[in-house]
Amino acid sequence: MVLSSTDKSNVKAAWDKVGGHVGEYGAEALERMFLSFPTTKTYFPHFDLAHGSSQVKAHGKKVGDALTNAVGHIDDLPGALSALSDLHAYKLRVDPVNFKLLSHCLLVTLASHLPSDFTPAVHASLDKFLASVSTVLTSKYR
Repeated sequence: MVLSSTDKSNVKAAWDKVGGHVGEYGAEALERMFLSFPTTKTYFPHFDLAHGSSQVKAHGKKVGDALTNAVGHIDDLPGALSALSDLHAYKLRVDPVNFKLLSHCLLVTLASHLPSDFTPAVHASLDKFLASVSTVLTSKYR
């Protein structure tokens, strides 16, 4: 999936609005995913998955920080996400469908927190960006 210059601008502008909430929004997206798609919990058997759990908050920050890194390297997602791709493909063996589920939950979270900024065009650009991130994260499964 190729991100246009408009997509890149939309993603960067939206991510700037996320600002210091990246960990909070990451954790909220994870909670949404665990509640909406309970099978995703199987990858976190050692986590306390209760609302507000410190483990979910910490993992949400990791997710948010990884996406911030991806936004900062939007022209080289494979390079920026190579180590994460290795981790998920070879060690964690996460089912690739879960990246799509988390992407959906991230979009819902962003829409709920940034309603006036979450225009249809921004939604489409963020969706394409998250799909590109997911593609990179699952590229080493093949």
